[in-house]
Amino acid sequence: AQQQQKPLSENLQSWFEKAKSYIPSAATAPVASTAAKAAANNVVTLTSSNWQSVLSPSPSSKPSQGPEEWMVLFSGGNKSCYGRCAGVDKAWNESAALLAADPTAPNLGYVHCDQSPILCTTWAASVPTIWHIQLPVAGPDQSTPATTIRKLGLNTTTVTAADIVKIHAQKTYEKRPVYEGALHPFDGWAAKAGLNVPLGYVLYAAASIPSWAFMIVISMGSRYVMSKRTGGGQPGAQRSAPLGGAPPANEPAAR
Repeated sequence: AQQQQKPLSENLQSWFEKAKSYIPSAATAPVASTAAKAAANNVVTLTSSNWQSVLSPSPSSKPSQGPEEWMVLFSGGNKSCYGRCAGVDKAWNESAALLAADPTAPNLGYVHCDQSPILCTTWAASVPTIWHIQLPVAGPDQSTPATTIRKLGLNTTTVTAADIVKIHAQKTYEKRPVYEGALHPFDGWAAKAGLNVPLGYVLYAAASIPSWAFMIVISMGSRYVMSKRTGGGQPGAQRSAPLGGAPPANEPAAR
């Protein structure tokens, strides 16, 4: 009876761990490969070109069904995650296999910030994080409530598949505050003005400029301003002689 009272996520994780215990350690690579294949079947890869069409409520959804739930992992490689996200990706793949057996599981999305840097910049997403998103369904009057987003940071060394499953099964996302920043991809001022994507390109370009280039521009700018203030660099600029002193060398003495 106690076994039946346990949450489905705990039972699935227990079965998963038992199954792995019967497999020799030399066979862990095939297990990881199987989890990756399960994730590929259950997880949608989001890019700059498809996220707006993918992250929209299904046409068949009804307001009475409540918002459509998504969990999106922002991960990366050597460039955006400094090579520390391999363990996170492994736990994510395993959690996708577990959630596939849950009929109430959310939709799953994945963003690789090395491959889609503009999208990560547009969303101002750090890695590795999971964004829990509740997409509202338009009402009879076609009005749409705000999209609820909560961000959950992941520990690159300790995160497990069970931790990720609990975000949905135990609603641990509710412990995080609702995101209401200016770069909110659905309801922020930039998104409402249609400027979130162009702004993402601008921010990405600015972030791609090396710091030494900024220093050169600042140095040249400061030198230009100083030369304007002191009259240097202006051809024929008049220089008066000090009181009681000799005139400048390039000016003839008065007779």
